Amino acid sequence: MPALTERQPGDRRSIAIEATDSARLAAARKRLTPAQRRWLDACGFEGAPGSFALLADAGGGLARVLLGVDAREPLAALAGLPCTLPAATYHLAAEGVALDARLAALGWALGAYRFTRYRKAPRAPATLAVDAATLAAVRPLAEATALVRDLVNTPTEDMGPKQLADAVKQLGKAHKARVEEWVGDELLEANFPAIHAVGRASHRAPRLVKLEWGKASHPRLAIVGKGVCFDTGGLDLKGADFMRNMKKDMGGAAHAIALAALVMQARLPVRLTLLVPAVENAVAANAMRPGEVLATRAGFTVEVDNTDAEGRLILGDALAYAAEQKPDLILDLATLTGAARVALGPDLPALFANDDALAEAALAAGRDEADPLWRLPLWRPYRKLFESAVADFANGGPSRHAGAIVAALYLERFVPEGTPWLHLDTYAWNDADRPGRPRGGEAQGLRALFALLRRRYGG
Repeated sequence: MPALTERQPGDRRSIAIEATDSARLAAARKRLTPAQRRWLDACGFEGAPGSFALLADAGGGLARVLLGVDAREPLAALAGLPCTLPAATYHLAAEGVALDARLAALGWALGAYRFTRYRKAPRAPATLAVDAATLAAVRPLAEATALVRDLVNTPTEDMGPKQLADAVKQLGKAHKARVEEWVGDELLEANFPAIHAVGRASHRAPRLVKLEWGKASHPRLAIVGKGVCFDTGGLDLKGADFMRNMKKDMGGAAHAIALAALVMQARLPVRLTLLVPAVENAVAANAMRPGEVLATRAGFTVEVDNTDAEGRLILGDALAYAAEQKPDLILDLATLTGAARVALGPDLPALFANDDALAEAALAAGRDEADPLWRLPLWRPYRKLFESAVADFANGGPSRHAGAIVAALYLERFVPEGTPWLHLDTYAWNDADRPGRPRGGEAQGLRALFALLRRRYGG
């Protein structure tokens, strides 16, 4: 990771970044030379969050950086610096506002990210030197976030169902895990009919890929990720504006792959099952139609009210399969509903859970990791909103009310009572550039869920 390096004790070669704010700026000024104070006055630097001032030594070299921060947001403190400071190595000074070193370093790493598959970055990021413990804690999280971003940012032509499955296979090879795959009509033979129905209209075959890792004696953890590599909406076709960024509809799968990578890298004592149903929701003569009744692995029949509510269809089959393994916990991650974004905006993933203690543990982990989640209820009276007159239930209904809750309630039908289950409805995207959050694919809830798993299983 070029943006972070280990700082050896006593190393004086890196340049200090002193965090300050309006209340502590006077104390910071006392440590400066008269010439440096005059320079601050000329620049009008007042310690506003996100602002910084470069201070020269007597020879004209860069001696120090004063950085305005909000101590309540340590993740954002350094995030805007890697691609704006001059190329050099820096460290966080002991003086000034005390920041959480781990979150600050993570923010730096997230701010250094650039998607370079199709064009070169305009410049290399500056480097932050941190102690060995901080580097060891931050590196896996930064790499997992970059993996999510890379997968989501890649256009569907290069990130179709096969390529998404290949990412799982590469992960399995790296960690000596067992990977199995069902492709095309094999899904019907193996009883994954809903996954097949959603993906059959694409020229690229739908598939379900499974990764298994860990000792059989350990508690089983199932992670399921929605892998709709492109979503046209099917015959209920999306408008152009809504279809524009639908390469990101495999964002749940990207999160699931990255979370599985963190679990295996940390060697958590679990028997891991990763499931990624990978499809394109396309338009063709054999596309599923509104009003059709689909079979599912769980034995339910489902009326297709809307072909654009396809994510829950593929997840239902995958969740049913996960439940057959008698897991200690099921997590599913999905870019599932626009309704969750209407309710919570782009930054807050909607969390659903069938266990209150589990939900509270996830929310607490999100707070500690500066990776917030917001719980919405599984309000079961809303099941009437997807009733069907011809099937066990539908994948939607005429009402626009409570769309995120209805989708979560649909998924809950495939989780046996008594099996702990968390569902994360995430946006997986930044609509605009912000410090540490470049426009494009984004990991949301990833650090929170990993922290939850570490606390639950140790390691």
